[in-house]
Amino acid sequence: MTDAQPGRPTENAMRRALKRARDGVALDTAEAAVLLQARGEQLRDLSASAARVRDAGLEAAGRPGVITYSKKVFIPLTRLCRDRCHYCTFVTVPGKLRREGHGMYLSPDEVVEVARQGAALGCKEALFTLGDRPEDRWPEAREWLDAHGYDDTLAYVRAMAIRVLEETGLLPHLNPGVMSWTDLQRLKPVAPSLGMMLETTATRLWSEPGGPHHGSPDKEPAVRLRVLEDAGRSNVPFTTGVLIGIGESYEERADALFQLRRIQRQYQSIQEVIVQNFRAKPDTAMRAMPDAELEELAACIAVARHILGPAARIQAPPNLVDAEYALIVGAGIDDWGGVSPLTPDHVNPERPWPHIDQLAERTRESGFELRERLTVYPEFIARGEPWLDPRLLPHVRALADPATGLAREDALPEGLPWQEPDEGFTATGRTDLHRTIDTEGRTGDRRADFDAVYGDWEALREQAAPGMVPQRIDSDVREALAQAADDPTRLSDDQALALLHADGPALDALCSIADDLRRATVGDEVTYIVTRNINFTNVCYTGCRFCAFAQRRTDADAYTLSLDQVADRAAQAWEVGATEVCMQGGIHPDLPGTAYFDIARAVKERVPGMHVHAFSPMEVVNGASRTGLSIRDWLTAAKEAGLDSIPGTAAEILDDEVRWVLTKGKLPAADWIEVVRTAHELGLRSSSTMMYGHVDQPRHWLGHFRTLAAIQQETGGFTEFVTLPFIHTNAPVYLAGIARPGPTTRDNRAVTAMARVLLHPHITNIQTSWVKLGAEGAAEMLRSGANDLGGTLMEETISRMAGSRYGSYRSIEDLRAIATLAGRPARPRTTLYGEVPAERVAAAEASDGHLPELLPLAD
Repeated sequence: MTDAQPGRPTENAMRRALKRARDGVALDTAEAAVLLQARGEQLRDLSASAARVRDAGLEAAGRPGVITYSKKVFIPLTRLCRDRCHYCTFVTVPGKLRREGHGMYLSPDEVVEVARQGAALGCKEALFTLGDRPEDRWPEAREWLDAHGYDDTLAYVRAMAIRVLEETGLLPHLNPGVMSWTDLQRLKPVAPSLGMMLETTATRLWSEPGGPHHGSPDKEPAVRLRVLEDAGRSNVPFTTGVLIGIGESYEERADALFQLRRIQRQYQSIQEVIVQNFRAKPDTAMRAMPDAELEELAACIAVARHILGPAARIQAPPNLVDAEYALIVGAGIDDWGGVSPLTPDHVNPERPWPHIDQLAERTRESGFELRERLTVYPEFIARGEPWLDPRLLPHVRALADPATGLAREDALPEGLPWQEPDEGFTATGRTDLHRTIDTEGRTGDRRADFDAVYGDWEALREQAAPGMVPQRIDSDVREALAQAADDPTRLSDDQALALLHADGPALDALCSIADDLRRATVGDEVTYIVTRNINFTNVCYTGCRFCAFAQRRTDADAYTLSLDQVADRAAQAWEVGATEVCMQGGIHPDLPGTAYFDIARAVKERVPGMHVHAFSPMEVVNGASRTGLSIRDWLTAAKEAGLDSIPGTAAEILDDEVRWVLTKGKLPAADWIEVVRTAHELGLRSSSTMMYGHVDQPRHWLGHFRTLAAIQQETGGFTEFVTLPFIHTNAPVYLAGIARPGPTTRDNRAVTAMARVLLHPHITNIQTSWVKLGAEGAAEMLRSGANDLGGTLMEETISRMAGSRYGSYRSIEDLRAIATLAGRPARPRTTLYGEVPAERVAAAEASDGHLPELLPLAD
């Protein structure tokens, strides 16, 4: 056997890896690194097996023998950037832009003119390319944005995407660089697809001086992988890819492809993977670096095909392949990417696009037909909700072939309004669910798209496994109990964890300490509120895996209330003595951007004295993204519309390790914190919550409590802390065999007691949930540190859909009876824990016990 050349794999290693590729056996990273070095005859062998995988995928997609491309215009919105990539000629500096007579950004008229010219030539994609957050580095960029009325570059991107849609009909594809989860929510409604190249996962190329990404904060691989994951969580059709030949090793190149496979497996959100070869450019720090050879590019394409599989769409830019079209097609691509008859490739300006007729001919020579697609791939058009915002559907449908999802090649784009769907607030579906959930139950135990909407369950099991392992606790429980009794504010994390794990006599002692602390802090009275829950819709595609409430619009149990129905329910509640309505709903894609304002206003117009406690932080972010407002401006507008306080739900566990198992698309912990802090700063108080007993552990509870206490010390805006035991019965994450069957009685007592201890003296009201625990369970929590029973509710759909057995309504007499079980008196309160007006008390007392007869609404 011939020894390998230095750095080259042995012949035996290559032979074995090629055979595994031919046989369709899954490759590992080491084998992929070997195959990336295939050249000559070995490359032909590798490419042949990759091409077979590609062909099987095209057959399954219903377009055998087709390679696609997108006819586009290139809109370089700004060439300023805060990064310093050593190979980039796209980015420039303000002084050079001024000398050349350019602004810091393209003007709106310049943007629309490029798009309009493209539309006249039959282009259907407007590719927005720009540098990452230039305002963070260049004062001139910040000044331009301020002068033109934009908070940041992404606000300008959003505005220009809307103008292109409305004035030209081209479909925006946005490449603004690194985006946060919130940024993705802002941009998804204005673009059918977004993108950002991963490039590489070789951290050393970013962290080490002299590396091509050194000094570029947005090129840290972990940051870019987080963007890809957030795009998946947000149901965004996303383009990404690798850049080869910038100094990465073959193992690092293989790792990047496996990371893309991991994300695609979990979220199914990557619509295409670009494999791009490095080309050295003059006037850059890497001008002397050798170009990535075309055989190296072909090997990477073939390995990507084997790793990513037949369903992946793999692309190579045709202007970077030096006319070696057959080599690249043979390696397994099925897409040439965007090609423009109008604008140059601003990233590789020295490499002109091929003429489309020429590209079609060269593709045909390789045995394939060239077909035009849209910026969003046919598979995502076919999926529909939640991948395409309803405001974009008319624009996409105007250009898409209804049979194939590819572009209608004879279609010329025309501007269409970017607007909310016409339906708005129309009562639909099972609007009596609030009542019939207690008599008829739910239609089925899961929604119809159970296997798709939540992501890949098998990948989730692997992700959840570490969090399911209990942590060993060695701390002295007796010492921790003594500290809790003496001064709970001085408990160390180790001591707190020991108490969160307490059981038997130690748990009894902990609950006694918490109960004593409760008595000293708020007295013996158990408080409650006469309130009505109004869940205005359960249509939602966020993909929360713990939620049994959310439905597809076509599911039997789906519903949406009209504004009149919402107001009617608030008026009914007022008639029977309520002081508050608590309103939350699913993230319905068709509700207008003003929906939350409309709901608050409808209640206030009908019942001016009602306290509107509404809209979780997730709904706040949704409202802000749909209206284009900042969180602060949106909350200000909601307050003006009648919002009085917000529920601190959507918190679940404020630890993203747990959150990304529990939910596919809900807001990250940092965004929840931002919304709550901002609300408090604006004078909108909130509750705080924790849902526990699923894939979490006591260490997560401790972190959650510490976070809430820190926020309260800063803002003072929390009114109470609410314990929310996980209801497992119909929860998707439980039905999939991942979550525990809810918390134990021990867990409930420990969480309630430690909430009292760890939140003292900052959050003084601790609420237990009768709807989740029942009367006896709630009374036990009142003996373990809780002082509040929450509300009468009048209707409760969320927990009941999940499988709670304790009904949807408790009368005042029932709540007083729970307090009596705990040996305590009870009194009513307002949302902010104030005294209830005598008139409200009298109305509630007069109606108590007759309430259920008043609730049903005539259709």
